[in-house]
Amino acid sequence: MMGAHLLTSLLLAPLLTAAILCLLPNREEYQRVGALTGAAATLALSVVLALDFRALEPGMQFAERAAWIPSLGISWSLGIDGISLFLVLLTTILLPIVIVASQTAIQKRWKEYYVFLMLLQTAMLGAFLALDAILFYVFWEAMLVPMYFLIGIWGGERRLYAAVKFFLYTAVGSLLMLVAILWVYFAHHSATGEYSAAWADLLKTPISAQAQMWLFAAFGLAFAIKVPMFPLHTWLPDAHVEAPTGGSVILAAVLLKMGTYGFLRWAMPLFPAAAISFSPLILTLGAVGVIYGALVALVQPDMKKLIAYSSVSHLGYVMLGLFAMNGEAVTGAVLQMINHGISTGALFLLVGVIYERRHTREIAKFGGLAKSMPLYATIFLLVTLSSIGLPGTNGFVGEFLILIGTYRAQPAAAVVGAAGVVLGAVYMLWLYQRVCLGPITDKENEHVSDASGRELLYLLPAIAAILLVGIYPRPLLDRIEPAVNATLETMHARTAPAVTTAAPELPR
Repeated sequence: MMGAHLLTSLLLAPLLTAAILCLLPNREEYQRVGALTGAAATLALSVVLALDFRALEPGMQFAERAAWIPSLGISWSLGIDGISLFLVLLTTILLPIVIVASQTAIQKRWKEYYVFLMLLQTAMLGAFLALDAILFYVFWEAMLVPMYFLIGIWGGERRLYAAVKFFLYTAVGSLLMLVAILWVYFAHHSATGEYSAAWADLLKTPISAQAQMWLFAAFGLAFAIKVPMFPLHTWLPDAHVEAPTGGSVILAAVLLKMGTYGFLRWAMPLFPAAAISFSPLILTLGAVGVIYGALVALVQPDMKKLIAYSSVSHLGYVMLGLFAMNGEAVTGAVLQMINHGISTGALFLLVGVIYERRHTREIAKFGGLAKSMPLYATIFLLVTLSSIGLPGTNGFVGEFLILIGTYRAQPAAAVVGAAGVVLGAVYMLWLYQRVCLGPITDKENEHVSDASGRELLYLLPAIAAILLVGIYPRPLLDRIEPAVNATLETMHARTAPAVTTAAPELPR
């Protein structure tokens, strides 16, 4: 049964874990062990999925489809390809890491904390696997609730403000996306006489170029807020700063990728003529985001806020790659989604390590940590080099492909992106210098303990991923490229004159 319904089993594992945790006593060790067991089982299922995944095949694999609401044509439709495979793996690998990292960080309401983590994982995996527009929307909205409570209950002093701001921003965009989904749903019925919200069926729905513009704008707003694209990014720094360490890691590593994934899976294939028309604007905003995020990160006094603005800059690169719309750039964008999740997730974990010791994230309070925490400083340096895209680390591969592909489509955007690489090196290396190098500037830093065995346990997977992907990215690229090419071919087919009016051609 698991082999035939592997994707459904993958979604049920964390959901059932949440149900079991509700029955366990509200003691930290019981809840943590229960959550870790469920997260490990989910990870094992995703590893089976990855091992059985057939490289070089472009289509959906492990596809499942069953009637959910037959009278409305809504189905339980799941599938996975090279675009979503590594996002699923990243999600399942991160949760055990977050659970281990939360052992000392969370001091109250352990049951609720771990239950919300499991529910959040279910929703995130569902959004990556859903191949029915209504099902995708259900999972998309379901992500908001557990993250809202993770920030609002276990966050910092301004946690309620940050939680409400996060919820309102994302909910407003999501409602417009629902309206657009319903429009396409009824348009499909008008064209075929059948009701269906399946992704494959909606791709066959003829939509005029003018209608595509409005529909893409509705989908695009929801996804742009989640990315977040400049100037819709203002909820992100507050959410990152106030969230607990585990919440910041998940937010940066996975939730932000929902926006870029949504563009590539839904908005661009469904409305390719509009995507082409909007591409100059999005490339411009992406380039502005790269520079803006880097400059604002440069002046931040708080480590978490600096890393939050660095995400605005790094996700700007991903948007450049997606809307360059050629194989190199889009493949680089998908790879960079994974790389950003690894490096930025690790940075938030590293901030959490010293926050637990000093109870401050103010950069000025640190200095010379390499003397008292040499192991920690070494790991911090490697992750910093990954974040700035040093050759030999994972960050270099994705950025290089994005810049090559973007230069082919829009040289000016590529030049701005290259300038952002330099600025990224400036703010990250300056952060490392102020925190780890030089003399010890505060007596409290003289006696802080180095990274513990438990902390090394959850940091080592990130280190391994940084080096493995940086040195040998071929296994990832072999699985990502066919799916990217298939998506671009679908867009080419849907920009034919029979489908849209005077649709411009995609850059090849």
